[in-house]
Amino acid sequence: MPSTPSAPRLRPHLEKVPAYVAGKPALAREGLRVWKLSSNENPYPPLPSVVSAVAEAAAGLNRYPDPAAAEMLAAVARRWDVPAEQLVAATGSVRLLAQLAETTCGPGDEVVYAWRSFEAYPVTAALAEATAVQVPLTADARHDLPAMLAAITPRTRLVVLCSPNNPTGPALRSGELTDFLDRAPGDVLVVLDEAYREFVDDPDVPDGVQLSRRYPNLVVLRTFSKAYGLAGLRVGVALAEARVASALRRSSTPFGVSGVAQAAVVASLRPAAEAELMERVAALAAERRRVLGGLRAQGWDVPDAQGNFVWLPVGERALELADAFAVEGLVVRPFAGDGIRVTVAETAANDRLLEVAAGLR
Repeated sequence: MPSTPSAPRLRPHLEKVPAYVAGKPALAREGLRVWKLSSNENPYPPLPSVVSAVAEAAAGLNRYPDPAAAEMLAAVARRWDVPAEQLVAATGSVRLLAQLAETTCGPGDEVVYAWRSFEAYPVTAALAEATAVQVPLTADARHDLPAMLAAITPRTRLVVLCSPNNPTGPALRSGELTDFLDRAPGDVLVVLDEAYREFVDDPDVPDGVQLSRRYPNLVVLRTFSKAYGLAGLRVGVALAEARVASALRRSSTPFGVSGVAQAAVVASLRPAAEAELMERVAALAAERRRVLGGLRAQGWDVPDAQGNFVWLPVGERALELADAFAVEGLVVRPFAGDGIRVTVAETAANDRLLEVAAGLR
């Protein structure tokens, strides 16, 4: 036995894993209303029917949840008109992405994704010991699909597409996406991250669920955190070809999705509840259009926005302007050197955003 203490051995590649940076919380300040616009959360509270379902499920907290989430996935399957066998649930779509990387990548394999995009992508690639291949966005903050196609090599195992793209806002359009999928190698898994799909109002943006019927190498990720307002319960669902879905199930954390989360999703997908939720989504999309138009009228260079957020590509001013917004009670999400993402929230918060932004322009 060694006579001097030594540190536990950790995998060396962990030093290369970037830290995920979450949006800052809104801290109360005397004399000033503070708005949290940093995490793309849904500002509406849960529906009473969903709260009731959660409370009922909470009475069984002494029992493990259904590890297969069978009732929940059956409800999703009915809603999407897909076989339940092709659906897999996990604690958020980001966990499903991590499982996809774990099941397809080894040291030296490649994960191709646009940049800037969702911050979890480089984390996921690094944890799988894969090489991250970042393809710059176009000048209008969109995926450069021809460049992403050219970046695929024999070492590529995953290509991740984010539509609408977080944090910049634009969504992929039908022609460009189907052309990409037609030309991408069939043995490369293409992941379409549609966390914000419900907020899309551009008719030329395709639905990944429909596309998955044509492309067996396409995996579609959806979440119940955003449009359905269940961010605190962490539920994501993947739609994948049967063999890929089976691999995801084998790599799942046992009992990962809690019973209360499963009950909340089932309640949210009941027709009356979902209709009310989609009314809220439509209202947020209308607010997004208003904010987008207001910012552009002030002279801000804002790209198309199809999620529940807008992007200010302010480059090196990102941290400085985020601090300036914070002084005025608006907590936004800066990305150093690139820009600021601002969540579309309550009307009063959006009014305040436009008021403050006018003074910072």
